[in-house]
Amino acid sequence: MSHLLLYGGAILNPYLRNGVYGLEPLEALLVRNGRIAATGRLADLENLAPSVQKVHLEGRILLPGFNDAHVHIWKVGQLRTTLLDLRGVQSLGEMYQKVEERAKALKPGEWLWGRGWNEALLAEKAMPSKAALDKLAPQNPVLLTRTCAHIHAVNSRAMQLAGITPETHVPGGEINYEQGILYETAYGLVFKAMGEPTQAQYEQWVKAGCEYLRSLGITSATDPAVDPPLYAAYRALDARGELPIRVNLLYIRRPDGGTETFPLPEKHLSDKLRCDSVKFFADGGLSGATAAISRPYKTLEPPNYGILRFEEEELYTLALEAHQAGFRIGTHAIGDRALDQVLRVYERLYQTAPGPRHRLEHFGLAGPEHLAKARQLGIIAVPQPVFLHELRTNYQRYVPEEWFCRCFNLRAMLEAGLTVAFSSDGPVVRQIDPLIGLRAALQEPLCAGNEVRLEQALWAYTLGGAVAQGDEGNRGSLEPGKWADLVILEGDLREIESLSVRQTLVGGREKAG
Repeated sequence: MSHLLLYGGAILNPYLRNGVYGLEPLEALLVRNGRIAATGRLADLENLAPSVQKVHLEGRILLPGFNDAHVHIWKVGQLRTTLLDLRGVQSLGEMYQKVEERAKALKPGEWLWGRGWNEALLAEKAMPSKAALDKLAPQNPVLLTRTCAHIHAVNSRAMQLAGITPETHVPGGEINYEQGILYETAYGLVFKAMGEPTQAQYEQWVKAGCEYLRSLGITSATDPAVDPPLYAAYRALDARGELPIRVNLLYIRRPDGGTETFPLPEKHLSDKLRCDSVKFFADGGLSGATAAISRPYKTLEPPNYGILRFEEEELYTLALEAHQAGFRIGTHAIGDRALDQVLRVYERLYQTAPGPRHRLEHFGLAGPEHLAKARQLGIIAVPQPVFLHELRTNYQRYVPEEWFCRCFNLRAMLEAGLTVAFSSDGPVVRQIDPLIGLRAALQEPLCAGNEVRLEQALWAYTLGGAVAQGDEGNRGSLEPGKWADLVILEGDLREIESLSVRQTLVGGREKAG
């Protein structure tokens, strides 16, 4: 039912006024036709709608629905349906056992595709080997994607089908042929060899991912790397009214595996689906030591400085086309070399012509100079608090000591005056629950003193995401006229560990539709 009067609990509206974050308490909230009609005193709202259904919250907490500003929805759904889930494996032996069991269930020639391993959490502190995968699945090509999705382990059959030889070179990527490890854009060679999933498969994965996000109190999310077939699946689901939550898309311009560039997409704006943004990758991942940095990673020999995916002029040219066409741009940039490059490109864009506010996805190793420049340009930062919870071991293993405390320093971003939108980057991490992300932001910084306040974190997980999507007029806070996208929590906000999702409403409705 979308006509409701909610009262009798802690109804809290996150706000940012004059640089101060807070939570405005509301006595009651009225929903009509899927939108918030009014907020205020219960008696006043009862007079406005004397026959509406009343819902007593029984002391529970009501907030705007969470907004995950960077989550690979279809991949979340894929791991919950068809992909071999390797997240949480603790040794190569355990991983190999899972691979062997899956291989026995496949027909000869079928691809064995898995995701989620993390060498820093394995007992051996080593990556899977091509030789081992050849023995485990002699009749099947194997692709095992690391948790970060920037590094991939393959066997010989997969390399043969992808046309990979010891001489193969891919711009923006690297190949360790003997070990069977692909870095960054080299993955595209194998993905092409696998064959594009069908639209029906994409639709299945998107719906499964959206439904799971909704169960976590997420009512809006951004899928940050969408190619033409996936875009078609999203549009088909939207046309049939089958998207369980509201989705914003970052359309990829340069897919992995070559120099092909997708043309700018047709823009799409509906109540459930939005595509007016594009995506670039400037570097790799920090947890796997492929983010582009100016100092060598720890524990790696020979010295490794990560991978910068673009020459600056090429990135500028592609970004300028999107900027001049009015597209928002979200660029994956983690290491200081990538942040330097992308901020220079963004500055040149704004010098050329005015345009929408652009985004920096992750913003992992931002120093004072990056924070200041991003603030000056009005760039939106989209970090992942849950990385502090799940990837700490990786950062301790690889990040140079002198930069450790700047790594995903959420407090520094907020204190610099940046617009910050929290996200999970699932399924890069196992836990994409916003409540886990909130706890990490409040209690689990890499260095003491980098904690954020509850009011800041809730704003970044609600209205921050709406601003990043360019749609703060419709979502993100409990203001009349906005969609009635709400989450009801059990527990006490003063004890984050006590919180759980009781109910999620999208457009005032608990069920999708």
